[in-house]
Amino acid sequence: MRLILLGPPGAGKGTQAQHLVAKYGIIQLSTGDMLRAAVKAGTPVGRQAADIMARGALVPDEVVVEIVGQRIEQPDARKGFILDGFPRTVPQAQALDRILAERGLALDAVVELKVDEDALVRRIESRVAAMKARGEPMRDDDSSEVLHRRLAAYREQTAPLIAYYRRHGTLRTVDGMAPIKEVAAAIEKVVAGERKASAAPRSRVVAPKSKRTASKPSEKSKIAAKTGRKARTGAARRVGAARKSARAARKSAARGTAARNRRR
Repeated sequence: MRLILLGPPGAGKGTQAQHLVAKYGIIQLSTGDMLRAAVKAGTPVGRQAADIMARGALVPDEVVVEIVGQRIEQPDARKGFILDGFPRTVPQAQALDRILAERGLALDAVVELKVDEDALVRRIESRVAAMKARGEPMRDDDSSEVLHRRLAAYREQTAPLIAYYRRHGTLRTVDGMAPIKEVAAAIEKVVAGERKASAAPRSRVVAPKSKRTASKPSEKSKIAAKTGRKARTGAARRVGAARKSARAARKSAARGTAARNRRR
């Protein structure tokens, strides 16, 4: 099972990904975790990413794609995975399609958590207010201002992925504003449907019927056909002879009748 969860910040993608990991025994692949692992392992692409990040620059798509391609080849990803934070743009999605195709793989589904952005902002504001009231420490992104910036970035870069995957027929949409358990149940229904579709036997392709060629008749059939023709010819001849004889008899009778009438 290979899935992507799409949705704006705060839509609950992380929560749903954890549920899917626990239920289906697949792994969650985060681009941040993959980058850090590649850097730590000291792989060639990891060293390249480390140099880029050390300069404070963004890791380019080709490096991220290479790291993702290497990661999905590892044994723990064979059962399936959920991609978290990748792809973020249409070019990244196209690159993902390519690296999956090169490995004989494909996405099973792209699940969009559809949410109301205004409701998301209100949810964050309520959470922040509750945390402040309890005296809990705040994270840097726990503010409506940060959420607004992240939503703007999502609309600009990531939202076009919805149209991209819709064109490819892999997009499935669920109501992300529903309670967590209901969202999880909706995603499970999507997964079950995709599994059923992939497990269904393919329709057998029936080759078009070729034109029947007449087989050569056997010797027996030749003889039978010849005998039949002879019988039909003989019967026709006998019928013809009988008709001729009847006509002659009628003519003879007519001549006899005429002669008798003259003698009288």
